Amino acid sequence: MVDRLANSEANTRRINIVENCFGAAGQPLTIPGRVLIGEGVLTKLCRKKPKARQFFLFNDILVYGNIVIQKKKYNKQHIIPLENVTIDSIKDEGDLRNGWLIKTPTKSFAVYAATATEKSEWMNHINKCVTDLLSKSGKTPSNEHAAVWVPDSEATVCMRCQKAKFTPVNRRHHCRKCGFVVCGPCSEKRFLLPSQSSKPVRICDFCYDLLSTGDLAACQPTRSDSYSQSLKSPLNDVSDDDDDDDSSD
Repeated sequence: MVDRLANSEANTRRINIVENCFGAAGQPLTIPGRVLIGEGVLTKLCRKKPKARQFFLFNDILVYGNIVIQKKKYNKQHIIPLENVTIDSIKDEGDLRNGWLIKTPTKSFAVYAATATEKSEWMNHINKCVTDLLSKSGKTPSNEHAAVWVPDSEATVCMRCQKAKFTPVNRRHHCRKCGFVVCGPCSEKRFLLPSQSSKPVRICDFCYDLLSTGDLAACQPTRSDSYSQSLKSPLNDVSDDDDDDDSSD
């Protein structure tokens, strides 16, 4: 079905509509063989609070952005090559239901669908696209992925020293290796993680010590599928940015 749609006028028209919704700031999406599989609004778990994002699934990439005007205008376009994607289901917790992890070497995060059926459809379509891509390219699935950041709301104190309390002055930071919420003194080190950045990035002291000794496996994320904060609960607004999509800390 995908091959049949690849060069159809209907598919080209649909992709052009998506391009126009992102405007001049978005990257061109029309290339030979690309097919728009589906689209929809998913709730993305960001640093401070869950936020609605518009997602578009193509046969080779996953695209998402901020909703400015539903079905008309989006910004802050993100493009994720599907051949680097792995997904894992998340168990329902409170109001956080119908979720799964989207994991890549450069960025990983949790999203939630409105219903269990919608979740199942998204996961099935993503897996099918990834499987087809890898089958055609002969590549193996990626076994490396960036840590899923722990939401700010889940840490009132540093997750490493367990002492420093977060305040408007003592800000939250995230270790790029394990995803933990840590204080400044526990994350003063920088380390080059080539899959995430061309420059050294902030990591916690614990991960720095392990990375420096070459023990890469020991500092893999120990919790990436537990999100206990309710979607309806207010969150403390004391972190250093509003959305991990644009985070520098």
